[in-house]
Amino acid sequence: MHKLQAGEHVDQFRVIERIHSGGMGDIYRVEADGVDLPLVMKVPQFGHGAPASNVISYETELTVLGALRGPHAPRLVGTGEITTRPYLVIERIDGALLKDWVEKAPLPAEEVARLGAAVAKALHDVHQQEVNHLDVKPSNIIVRPSGAAVLIDFGLARHAHHPDLLSEESQPPAGSAPYVSPEQLLGDRSDPRSDVFALGVILYELATGKLPFGSPTSGSALRKRLYRDPVPPRALQSGVPEWLQEVILRCLEPHPRNRYATAAQVAFDLAHPDQVAITERGRRTRRSGPLATLNRWFKAKGFEPITLAAPSAQLSRAPIVMVAIATVRGTEEGFDALRETVRRVTRDRGARVACVTVVKPTPALGGSNSSDNAAQQRLEHLILLRAWAEPLRLPAELLSMHVLESNDPVEALIHYAHVNHVDHLVIGAPPPSMPPKLRASTVSMRVAADAPCSVTLARS
Repeated sequence: MHKLQAGEHVDQFRVIERIHSGGMGDIYRVEADGVDLPLVMKVPQFGHGAPASNVISYETELTVLGALRGPHAPRLVGTGEITTRPYLVIERIDGALLKDWVEKAPLPAEEVARLGAAVAKALHDVHQQEVNHLDVKPSNIIVRPSGAAVLIDFGLARHAHHPDLLSEESQPPAGSAPYVSPEQLLGDRSDPRSDVFALGVILYELATGKLPFGSPTSGSALRKRLYRDPVPPRALQSGVPEWLQEVILRCLEPHPRNRYATAAQVAFDLAHPDQVAITERGRRTRRSGPLATLNRWFKAKGFEPITLAAPSAQLSRAPIVMVAIATVRGTEEGFDALRETVRRVTRDRGARVACVTVVKPTPALGGSNSSDNAAQQRLEHLILLRAWAEPLRLPAELLSMHVLESNDPVEALIHYAHVNHVDHLVIGAPPPSMPPKLRASTVSMRVAADAPCSVTLARS
């Protein structure tokens, strides 16, 4: 297609101006009667000298955007016939590219966590829809004024329910060199944890102002990330807290099984830094020595990624399970029933278990009793939550405790479940002796009716 001019019509779309031109094609700002959305038109370059991957990327983005729904991907509005007039018209997202923040890096830990959690939530949303983005980088992420992140440019993506055209190439595009995961380098495009690795690169970049693996231009330089660990962020920026380094380096583990199991779990830890379990990763101050690197090199030679049928296959293995615990009014029989239910729900899975209780707000300065203050109340309930969870013997990185202050426990529990992408909520059932009319108004029944996830009622 020729270069479009302002005022020209392409089907029902009117061109306003060209806003980008590159090797993949051109992007125009357009409008259409009856469409109450800001729009852009992407016109791919299929002419003389254009690589075949341009056609494949166009078809891929058309397929993926047509299947995606929700606030974390632009809406597909119109398309042209690929053989005569190929184009995509999509929603133009208001906001700023994440690369604008990268250019200001290093950023404070709180800002890194806020931006990282927004990207992680966007990734989890598309993973739930069976899509791996596979080209996650700051220039492919728009941050709305509300703070929510939107993923753009799905030309290298993979949808589990559609043919993966890129994998059929003899040398499939792996993604952008600084952000590509080890398993992508080996040809595997099925694992959503590849996007978690790219998120780790972005977090590292935001926290330090540098890329963990540089900008390699050769295959051998790219493959170093299979065995060469990056300089710890705290060695570059002493102000990076241990919890943030723990999150970043866990995302950047060479083998997917050692990373966060899902993007939702990354978002969870970034939103709750006080609950991040600090291991050697978080305390590290230098790279691995020659012997450790050599050992990792030998392991990398035998590294074979496990191909997954769909992103949901991985997500189902690592749900976020929330347990609502009445720390004060509960009974030992009820606590045992909750624990047994959690064991059943999390059996043979790497679930993240969040133990939650709701207490009435206490003034920061407290009351007449010196121990009656908000800090002391929170501490007491955290101790009770830990005592409840101890028999489960869960690893520290898969367990967290949360005391919510609210006069409405139902609203507090539902809000927590929604914000933290909880997959399964476990709560005690009302006693069978309670009259049905009263039972329907209990906290557990009201939570079960309105929770944004699966709910299991545990009966003593």
